[in-house]
Amino acid sequence: MSPAPTSATGQDPAVRLSDVHKSFGTNKVLDGVSFDVPRGSVTTIIGRSGSGKSTALRCIDRFERIDRGEITVCGHRVHEPSLDLRALRLDVGIVFQSYNLFPHLTVEENIILAPTAVKKMPKAEARELARRVLAQVGLEEKLHAYPEQLSGGQQQRGAIARSLAMQPKVMLFDEVTSALDPELTGEVLKVIEQLAADGMTMVLVTHEMAFARGIADQVVFMHRGKVHEIGPAAILSSPATQELAQFVGTGL
Repeated sequence: MSPAPTSATGQDPAVRLSDVHKSFGTNKVLDGVSFDVPRGSVTTIIGRSGSGKSTALRCIDRFERIDRGEITVCGHRVHEPSLDLRALRLDVGIVFQSYNLFPHLTVEENIILAPTAVKKMPKAEARELARRVLAQVGLEEKLHAYPEQLSGGQQQRGAIARSLAMQPKVMLFDEVTSALDPELTGEVLKVIEQLAADGMTMVLVTHEMAFARGIADQVVFMHRGKVHEIGPAAILSSPATQELAQFVGTGL
């Protein structure tokens, strides 16, 4: 399938995957994946377990190296051996389903770690930034709490705040609500909805179909390592292929 068109402004897309292939041993996980993510838009990647969606996300941030093809993110040519990984990670934030907060640090300390170590931001400035991003995710009162004192939803919002503190151009979310119960899931999804309203470019791997319908500018349905169907959120209501119809019908 050919890549989606660039954004209406004529700018290059924030993220572009072109004919991306990735195998783990004999298991081909990505088989010629191509799609664009226009700047300021939200793309959701959906599909059954094992369809390649999380691997595609991890390749965007070079957590996995691809075997063939091209990935460009905010001008960084991710597929090239000469990639400046540090520069890429300054532009791209990623949040996983496991929150990965350091348990021995307070929420504030978790957040200021990267801005002070990587960006050499003065501590006072980083603390003010921590307060701002925690307010953004509704957690300002938990500034001095430790992760074990937070609910799962609060820890996930803390992880989002930690990524926002690096002021990325693109945010990646990998099944960030899969370990949460419905009430806590709602907390996290509200934060993501607000980021979308603020114009953050986002790519989300999600199994929350109602959420995907409500937030996505573009839905990428992956099936057996390929982009099987791609289009606006309306494709979830009127799929063009039997595979997507079965997928949304089962609510998987």
